[in-house]
Amino acid sequence: MEGLFQPTHLLVIFLIALIIFGPKKLPELGKGIGEGFRALKDSMKEKPAEPSTAASAPATNSTETKV
Repeated sequence: MEGLFQPTHLLVIFLIALIIFGPKKLPELGKGIGEGFRALKDSMKEKPAEPSTAASAPATNSTETKV
């Protein structure tokens, strides 16, 4: 056995999904999953937010004692 998803495995999964969801609901389900993956892919491509100014401020040394 070479891989987890052989053509026969995919066929069985498709048939089970067809029985559970029915032929009318299956295209809607596929469309929803596709839109979810597309939104995830788009959000991963976006640049991260700009760093806040508080993070770039110099840190104070708390070990110094004033004489």
